[in-house]
Order: sequence, then C-alpha cells, then structure tokens
Amino acid sequence: MSGNHDHDHSEIPSEPALRVKALETLLVQKGLVDPAALDAYIEYCETKIGPRNGARVVARAWVDPAYRERLFADATAAIAELGYGGRQGEHMVAVANTGTTHNLVVCTLCSCYPWPVLGLPPVWYKSDAYRSRAVIDPRGVLADFGVTLPADKEIAVWDSTAEIRYLVVPERPAGTENLDEAALAALVTRDSMIGTGFPLSPGAAR
Repeated sequence: MSGNHDHDHSEIPSEPALRVKALETLLVQKGLVDPAALDAYIEYCETKIGPRNGARVVARAWVDPAYRERLFADATAAIAELGYGGRQGEHMVAVANTGTTHNLVVCTLCSCYPWPVLGLPPVWYKSDAYRSRAVIDPRGVLADFGVTLPADKEIAVWDSTAEIRYLVVPERPAGTENLDEAALAALVTRDSMIGTGFPLSPGAAR
C-alpha cells in the first residue's frame, strides 16, 4: 500500500457522538424511531431554529424603529413577521437592555426556552446551579460569565415559563453606525439574548 495520500482521513467521532449513534441505531432496529422522522427533526434543528434567527430579530429592532415598537408591543407577532414561530415560540416577550437596566432570563421550574429564535437550550441554562443562583445572586452569576456591570445598573431577572418566554434585546454596540442589518446580526450572540453575555464588537463577528 502506498504511503502517499492525496486526501484527508475522517476524524474518529468523539465518545459522546459514538454513544449517540449507537443509541440511534438501537432505537431504529427496535422500531422505536423512524429514521426519516429523525432526519427531518435533525434538519429542522439545524436549519429552522437557532440563535441566528434571534440575531436577525435583534438586528431588525436595532435598525427599524417601527419594527422595534412592534416587537415590544407583541413579540410573538413581530418575530413571526420574519418567519420564526411554532412550538416553544409562543407567548414571546421582548425586553430591552438599556443604560440603566440589564435583563437576565432564567427558568426556575424547568428549562423553558424559545427554540425558534435561540435554538436548543445550552446545558448550563438547564442546570440547577444556574436556575437557583440567577434569582438569588444575578450579579454573581453574570460575573461568572464574564459580564461585569456598573454597581448602579439594575438587573431585572425574568422567569421564563411555558406561558411566557423572553428574548433580551441587547444594546447596540458602539461603532456600528455604518453596518447593515446582516453585519449587525453577526454581532448578536446567543448569550446576549439570554442576558449572560454582550454582543460582539465590530470586527469580532463570528
């Protein structure tokens, strides 16, 4: 066998990925999961929901005062204007970070989360530590995420439920006056829409 290769070998999947694949194979073999339905669900999660959707909502609110007004009046309807909605996206409420107030979203009872605009919830969002400490010590929690706020800035903690889900509209970063909507959306992070982070600075878009 020649030692010369003109292609790259695929990397061996990680142990969690192998376990997931093994579980998927077992469920399919036992007839408990329809492969086509599973593929459709995976495609939905990858292409139809996710933080990029929420980022587009935020960017539109930054550049369009009329849309911003509609977003804060009826977030569910305003988000639907951009084509995002459905399961886990009902009863949305938008809250704005300002020079005097920083918003933080938590779900103290479970892990209610607006999938259409933020995708699947991160592991830490569902953890007992976050869910309890966010209410008791929000400033300390934010510090753990690297978010340091002025001592006089109020922190408003919003408890998400199955009836109401929140989307934080972060403050628009300075120096973005000449950026178009797409460029602005690239600055919006998932964590900034939960309240545990800030948007990226110009030039640092992911």
